[in-house]
Amino acid sequence: MAWVTKDSQETYEKPAPPREYTKAEKAGNWWAYHKWYVIIGVLIAAMLVWIIRDMLFRTSPDYQIGYIGMAELPVDTAEALTTALEQNFCTDRNGDGQVVVQLNQYTLDLTFDNQNIDPAVQMAGVTQLTADLSSADGSYIFLMEDPQAFVEYTGALQYLDGTLPDPDADPATLDWTKMVYRWTDCPVLAGLELGSYTGYTAVDDSTGENQDVLGQLYVGRLAVWNEDRADNYTDAAALWDALTAGAVSTVEAEG
Repeated sequence: MAWVTKDSQETYEKPAPPREYTKAEKAGNWWAYHKWYVIIGVLIAAMLVWIIRDMLFRTSPDYQIGYIGMAELPVDTAEALTTALEQNFCTDRNGDGQVVVQLNQYTLDLTFDNQNIDPAVQMAGVTQLTADLSSADGSYIFLMEDPQAFVEYTGALQYLDGTLPDPDADPATLDWTKMVYRWTDCPVLAGLELGSYTGYTAVDDSTGENQDVLGQLYVGRLAVWNEDRADNYTDAAALWDALTAGAVSTVEAEG
């Protein structure tokens, strides 16, 4: 039987050597496969830098005041109020070389009857207000459009004579008229030189007097049952006394 064998002289075509990519091509290929990892990493790093910077360089307020209303105060009104308080009534409590009054604004309807308020805004306002009331040194003085709704929802104000409501009482049974002054009941507040505002909201150019805006509000102060926590509000209580000096509650008289 004959065997067929390959000629030992037969040659085969050698495979082409792998292509050598240029540095630019290698970089482009690497970027195509890794760009989202890089972008996400940069965003995370930027967020961490922002958080650390905010923690290290944020100015801590010496006093905090809460505002609860259906819409935010005009920017000019808020700035005029905090500036007037900083310059005339407040001190550098934390020793950082600055006197800062922080106005915490909560846009919400505590009657939960207004259909014009965005539910997301309402929920955010409730969450932020709850956190403020639970804080060890949050807002002490409150400016309110609807003090009855505020008291019935939170039960968080003390009486004008300085006594505290029963912490176990149903907030709806509390006499809110004995817990607040009208802004206009307070000679010191009503007498502040606050100037005027331009633009009640960010999308209009209406003008008016800042005192006219604030004159529609009521003022009350936080009820603090914990003695250790109350020590944090000693200076804030002194500010309350200064701002309400000579005040006579027409709300209580009418109630």
